[in-house]
Amino acid sequence: MSEGKIPRVKLPPETRLDTLAVREGLPPSAWGENSEALFLTSSFVQPDAATAAARFANEEEAFIYSRFTNPTVTMMERRLAAMEGTSACIATSSGMSAILLLGMGLLKAGDHVICSQSVFGSTVMLFGREFGKFGVETSFVSQTDVAAWQAAVKPNTKLLFAESPTNPLTEVCDIRALSAIARDAGAWLAVDNCFCTPALQRPVEYGADLVIHSGTKYLDGQGRVIAGAICASEQIVNEKFVPVMRSAGMTLSPFNAWVVLKGLETLSIRMQAQSERALALAHWLEAQPGVERVFYPGLASHPQHALAMAQQRNSGGAVVSFIVGAKKGDAAAARKNAFHVIDSTEILSITANLGDTKTTITHPASTSHGRLSEDQRQAAGIVQGMVRVAVGLDDVEDIKADLLRGLGSP
Repeated sequence: MSEGKIPRVKLPPETRLDTLAVREGLPPSAWGENSEALFLTSSFVQPDAATAAARFANEEEAFIYSRFTNPTVTMMERRLAAMEGTSACIATSSGMSAILLLGMGLLKAGDHVICSQSVFGSTVMLFGREFGKFGVETSFVSQTDVAAWQAAVKPNTKLLFAESPTNPLTEVCDIRALSAIARDAGAWLAVDNCFCTPALQRPVEYGADLVIHSGTKYLDGQGRVIAGAICASEQIVNEKFVPVMRSAGMTLSPFNAWVVLKGLETLSIRMQAQSERALALAHWLEAQPGVERVFYPGLASHPQHALAMAQQRNSGGAVVSFIVGAKKGDAAAARKNAFHVIDSTEILSITANLGDTKTTITHPASTSHGRLSEDQRQAAGIVQGMVRVAVGLDDVEDIKADLLRGLGSP
């Protein structure tokens, strides 16, 4: 949606991220509310038939119908776009619907996608199976092997898609290097920024064309609603995604948009606090005899530690994954040990969601990546002994003690 006649908040051009997180959106209504208003309406009354016709024809900007225009949703879109450093954003009903909209807006039969093999399981299924039904081919490559991305390029490659860090191995991609590959191929680069959010990382600063979000996670921050978004240039959003949204309607509800809008206000301080706890937990896990390996970008032992610190504002984020010990090759025993650690917790929430103020714990191989084949999981490095902890705002000593209930006993 262009700026047109919908007014903007008057902020100085040098306004910083934390201020944008509490100020950007729409100006207050005639009532002068300080907290953003929630517009629960399906449609908007037009002054006359001619104006209605012009607005439906997109000749005049205005709020028309909440499937594709709503003030509360627009406020959330403008705020997230400003925080990500893009000129526009389009909100969707979930993170996966954002990726669906991405594909529907940018791709057609005969196009080729290169995707990290380590992305969220549902993303693998969407690109590999669902888009494949409509003639879109996807090649899955190592997240961290730039040469593999380059080698996978074809004349019909239109999109490169990566998460950074990935779920759950926290692999970090070189966004700048992938951007150069995409640019040379005449393709777009999309980066899922769910784990870092703009509080820690802004992919467009390294050359990404599009930024994907599951607002369900850290943007909301308290596990309340489902939401998604694509941040990009105004041209891409208006020309590629708005027409699809008007037809297909993967719409974010105003209420969910309002919840995410308010969540963005505390995003920076939450990410800082949760990342500090995650780093402390990761160091502690490395010292536990029952832990075989820890995956966390903030650790010097992480293969992409230096890259992560450069791209992620010297922060590792709030997700820590680890592998519990088991006899080599004994997947059944590894799974049993992982389940034991998870089931022994008394404080942590056993759920595959993340980004909550409550620390969550899950077994990725049977939950978030449970629909993948064992070969796909092995290729991505998601083994049966892996446990993922998304650190919240619980006291880190309580988190350690809770994990020790399972790690300290067979």
